[in-house]
Amino acid sequence: MNKKYMLLSLAFCLMTLASLAVPPKKEIYFSGSQRNDLYPVLVKEGFVLHRFDSPAAAIQKAPNGAAVFVMAEGYPAKRSNISADLLHTAGRKKIRLYLEYPSDLPGLSIPVEPLHTRLERGVITSPVFGAELKPMSILGINDCHVLPVKADNPLIILAKVAGFDKAEYGIDDVPNYPLLFERGNVLIATTKLSNFATGRYGPNDAWKNIFSYIVTWATGVKDVQFKEWPSYVVPMYARTQPLPKNARARSVEKGVEWFANGRFYIHPSWEDTLLKYQGDGSKPFGPPVSQGLPNGDGSMGLLEGHASNIYHDGSQQYRFWMRADVQGEAAYALAAAGSFLGKKDYYTKATNLTNYVFRHSNLRAQERNDKSSPSYGLIGWSVTHPHVYYGDDNARAILGILGASAFMNTNQWDREMAEAILANFRTTGKHGYRGERQEDKDLQKLGWQHFWERDIQHPAPHFESWMWACYLWLYEKTGYEPLLAKTKNAIRLTMEDYPHEWRWTNGIQQERARMVLPLAWLVRVEDTPEHRKWLDTIVQKLLENQVESGAIREELGGEGKGRFGRTKSNKEYGLHEAPLIFKNGDPIADMLYTSNFAFFSLNEAAHATGNKQYKEAVNKLADFLTRIQVKSDKHKDLDGAWFRAFDYDKWEYWASNADVGWGAWGTLTGWTQSWIVATQVLTAKNQSFWELTKNSTIKKEMPQTLEVMFPKN
Repeated sequence: MNKKYMLLSLAFCLMTLASLAVPPKKEIYFSGSQRNDLYPVLVKEGFVLHRFDSPAAAIQKAPNGAAVFVMAEGYPAKRSNISADLLHTAGRKKIRLYLEYPSDLPGLSIPVEPLHTRLERGVITSPVFGAELKPMSILGINDCHVLPVKADNPLIILAKVAGFDKAEYGIDDVPNYPLLFERGNVLIATTKLSNFATGRYGPNDAWKNIFSYIVTWATGVKDVQFKEWPSYVVPMYARTQPLPKNARARSVEKGVEWFANGRFYIHPSWEDTLLKYQGDGSKPFGPPVSQGLPNGDGSMGLLEGHASNIYHDGSQQYRFWMRADVQGEAAYALAAAGSFLGKKDYYTKATNLTNYVFRHSNLRAQERNDKSSPSYGLIGWSVTHPHVYYGDDNARAILGILGASAFMNTNQWDREMAEAILANFRTTGKHGYRGERQEDKDLQKLGWQHFWERDIQHPAPHFESWMWACYLWLYEKTGYEPLLAKTKNAIRLTMEDYPHEWRWTNGIQQERARMVLPLAWLVRVEDTPEHRKWLDTIVQKLLENQVESGAIREELGGEGKGRFGRTKSNKEYGLHEAPLIFKNGDPIADMLYTSNFAFFSLNEAAHATGNKQYKEAVNKLADFLTRIQVKSDKHKDLDGAWFRAFDYDKWEYWASNADVGWGAWGTLTGWTQSWIVATQVLTAKNQSFWELTKNSTIKKEMPQTLEVMFPKN
């Protein structure tokens, strides 16, 4: 071998080694809009993007071995149009092609119409995403339009599966569709995966991991971190961010302004158009109320809030339903905010909402307003079901209106309040329980005396306990002894049944949260060691699940006593009410059933006992709720709300969305929003509801009301 040949060989080897040492270029040929969610993320990560308006231009301009991304513009109506010739060109040039939502693909049978899904979620089916995103991990892909194709060895599939963040029952028993799979030099997404910010996909870290893999697959660039990740709906404050001095006042203001921002006040100009979605109340779902429509003033009532159904554009379905409890609770929040912020115009709306219940709706009309009727004084569940009476819903409406009256220093609804409490009392059984619900037809047929003498035991605090609190409150104001006697008996029986015989609804934690209130007020009227022990037993168990951030972790109760326990199969997912968790230990707080009521009740317990531990727990919970209030510049109807679910480990809105209509992203103008807002005011003023309402003049209404409710004959 001559010297010249040896030198050429050495040079070639050095050039080869040098080429191997050159890192992959951080360049992507991008077919799509700059408004695509992925575009700014890639730019911030340091990638150079060569943007084109068509897949053909991107592929033709891309050099050999380049990374080309073809995004789904106009999703879901339009699909990415890429021809066989373009695919051949990409293959010849050894391009690594990421392709979303294609209209056609050689060798792949793609239906004309995509499959539109709602309950289905993404499920990881490959180990390629690493230890942080193992197979069977769940992804949220809201309002997914997917191409139902067949593919071998998909990386991600779409399926209706049960579980919190893992497909607990696997995927073998459910239809599933590939979401992401590889074919040669093409990585194909059968939906718009890059809609993650706009469509509010979750969890965020999971989607960062997925796109890190996609970018590395296409470019060869490793360790793609995505230090910044866009989200249009976020918590108001980070987990450890110092709260400003005015944080709680700001929380109250944003919380009560949300009623208007969401256009929840019915306005006569759109009542007929949008209230058609209310129907018979069984499925009162409809599109968001346009921000261009006017707000009412409360005199026509207030809508419920959002259903837990997010559209592909990030907007959210509304619940077009008019419930009594919502009106009373919202009146309380408005009056509290008006007093605290010095905005007396809120009083007008609070007054109008209360008068809607008693004067301008069917909620206290007809049989409920006939003194000879056994249902006189009861408050109907909703305008579609005025003939249905839930004691717990009546209790929240009553307590809300009592609180609103106290903040506004008015006694104009004292008669209705006395009637409502005693109407519930006279339909309470001999042991102090009312049962889950009552119907007017039964009351008319059997008479209230039948219910008064009923031999029923129902240790279910969610349904029973806040009405007991109403009885104790009225007893303290009037001295009417039967209220105390029957309530004490029910509380004693319930505490004797704790925990094994308690009937829980969506979790045992919510039952504890609800039970704290009557126990705290029992201490108020009879401060005995036994009553304090009962209270402390429940509070301590509740606080065992309060974590450092202030969140209260959800917990399922014992087997066989849960009305809506964990989802039992993939098939059952989304068909009925359900918890936000799958198993105890899942890091989820519930603002619909637990934290909202615990906040109010623990504040009452702290003031009733002077217990410093209780007070500290209340303050931690107040800070937590202040932090997780929704912040959104893009979605004004969400800004200032509280969603039902919060994952305090991920610090984002995430949980199992199995509950039909009341899932992770549901909001409620009553239960959730109002009790949090009003209790923020109480804690900021270092006050309790018991103290707030101490000057009530309801006693003067008792003689006349007792004569009507319990006639001497």
